[in-house]
Amino acid sequence: MKLNITNETGRLRCVVLGQPMSIGDTPQLNDSYDAKSYQSIKKGIYPTEADIVSEMSAFEKVLHHYNVQILYPENIQNYNQIFARDTAFVIDDKVVVANIIEERAAEQQAYRKIFEEIPWRNIINLPERAHVEGGDIILCNDFLFIGTCYSSEYGNFKTARTNPYAIEVLKEYFPHKKIIDLDLKKDDKNPDKGILHLDCTFNPIGRDKCIIYKEGFVKESDYYLLLDIFGKENCFSITTEEMMNMTPNIFSIDYDVVVSDSAFHRLNQHLRQEWNFRVEEISYREISKMGGLLRCSTLPLVRES
Repeated sequence: MKLNITNETGRLRCVVLGQPMSIGDTPQLNDSYDAKSYQSIKKGIYPTEADIVSEMSAFEKVLHHYNVQILYPENIQNYNQIFARDTAFVIDDKVVVANIIEERAAEQQAYRKIFEEIPWRNIINLPERAHVEGGDIILCNDFLFIGTCYSSEYGNFKTARTNPYAIEVLKEYFPHKKIIDLDLKKDDKNPDKGILHLDCTFNPIGRDKCIIYKEGFVKESDYYLLLDIFGKENCFSITTEEMMNMTPNIFSIDYDVVVSDSAFHRLNQHLRQEWNFRVEEISYREISKMGGLLRCSTLPLVRES
């Protein structure tokens, strides 16, 4: 397999889609590892497997419509494998195997057969103490944006998934990239106060546009840096409620085609009427209760440059 990912929005040719089957029972409250799941469990609204299968089947149908090759991880019984994005990520022609949190470590075994199709020279295994997950990695041609947590309380947050050491290691592997680290607010129990991954507060779309949530960054200067890079007129700013609904986490099939949640009325209207996108709408409301959405469900392997 010849990997090729230089950005988040080029024409998608091959992707790994998360596995919705056999997710197991609803976790106990103390076993949740993100704020949205914590709240869903606490309120008794954690999604059922049937609802998850239905929503991911709709996503799969859209991908097939655009002739995207879909691969799947092997199924692990009674284990949540929905969010493929975090297990690994591709930069150019290399796949980086992520060091994900311990609660999800078994997921990576399910990708063994996929990784066997990739030349070993193109597989990067990071040092054990370099913690990183794919939701914090956003590739935009020459730019590599990485979400992290610089707080001295890093080790106390379940939602702190990418540490500064991982950024230093990635700089060594990809010296040609302009790496921009972005410090994210963290909270394990309140989804309106913390950001799980970078793609929950910032996501490029098209050739020069993005969706962004200002309050997700610890430093206001990080937000204004992104506005400078993309141009204020090319940034769609969202509210706290929209962030909690996972609005930034849509998925691009091409420069002018996105898959979005049908609940994102304001965003979808803007994309169509102001920016001339083709918006494929599906419902992903149940999966959103688990702290992820459309981008989180995917691991792109090949896009056209």
